Amino acid sequence: MIEHVLVINAGSSSLKYSLVDSASGEAAATGLVEQIGEESSHHVHHGPKGEWNDDQPIANHEAALEAAVRAFETQGPALADVDIVAVGHRVVHGGDRFAAPALIDDELIAAVTELVPLAPLHNPANLEGIKVARRLLPDLPHVAVFDTAFHQTLPSYAYTYAVPYEWQEKYGVRRYGFHGTSHAFVSAEAARLLGRSPDEINVIVLHLGNGCSAAAIRGGQSVDTSMGLTPLEGLVMGTRSGDIDPAIHGLLARVAGRTAEETDYTLNSESGLKGLTGVNDFREIARRRAAGDERAQLAFDIYCQRIKKYIGAYYAVLGTVDAIVFTAGVGQHSAEVRAAAVGGLDAFGIHLDPDRNAGSETFASTDDSPVAVLVIPTNEEWQIAREALTVVHQG
Repeated sequence: MIEHVLVINAGSSSLKYSLVDSASGEAAATGLVEQIGEESSHHVHHGPKGEWNDDQPIANHEAALEAAVRAFETQGPALADVDIVAVGHRVVHGGDRFAAPALIDDELIAAVTELVPLAPLHNPANLEGIKVARRLLPDLPHVAVFDTAFHQTLPSYAYTYAVPYEWQEKYGVRRYGFHGTSHAFVSAEAARLLGRSPDEINVIVLHLGNGCSAAAIRGGQSVDTSMGLTPLEGLVMGTRSGDIDPAIHGLLARVAGRTAEETDYTLNSESGLKGLTGVNDFREIARRRAAGDERAQLAFDIYCQRIKKYIGAYYAVLGTVDAIVFTAGVGQHSAEVRAAAVGGLDAFGIHLDPDRNAGSETFASTDDSPVAVLVIPTNEEWQIAREALTVVHQG
């Protein structure tokens, strides 16, 4: 019997789900409920019968998960006919308490609730998804898989900020890092493609989607990463600024009367590519750039320059690098970004093959490149399923 895991990713107004074969990573069905709590919600389910869409008001996450269960029954596969061994939940912030996935119980829920101040936009929604799923699927073990867990191997000098030390002790102010499930999956897949064990190689992973992060991974363990206390730090993103001078908050308070909350919102939701061009869809920016739009060109240059800086920094951190891996929407699909990000780094042993890169082949580097440049689709759902299964079997 194939062991399946139902993977749930609850956002503030959305519920994403996937029924994953934990051995192969194949999804028997996937779905997304959007605009929860609004006048008109949208539900799409991809199953054995193809794509099914439904538009009707869905009041809350409980109604959304009930709708997902109904979709399984009517569109397939029926959950009763599938061997589901666990429900895996994506949880964004585990603080420094969770270095591995964990079986969900009341104590874990209390701990994640205490971490809400570190992720006020994400953890409450994750918790709501957990509570609803436990009520509707009480006979299955539920496992929390944390975005931050993979980065708990960072050495203290990599996660500690040069601020008053009591801020870390009292308020948890330190680097945590995110996209951990993606970095874990992609770095392991890179080792497989290179025919080596993860503990034998050093990899720089570039997760470039609407959210972007870089990670330096030595021997299968994260030793540095670009996102910090929150997902705001690091690379330029769709709506997030990435690295800025922290004095910007003080300046805007003095000259514009902006509160810390207002500036924080702008840096998270109205900055990055959107702040520079008015849009956060990289495909639209690429179209504008091809048409000669100067603002789109500037945004592209800033975006790629930041990636290149992190490649250089993490090369220095690792000492030797076996592969640079591009993943997620932009990383996987934009040959231009890959070319600009590693262009001029031949002295580092990074030799891109233009034809392979343009063809989006898995190996985008030349055969004689000392450092492989890889394009690997991420599969966070499969990673969550595998980690959830490990917890259940250990239990």
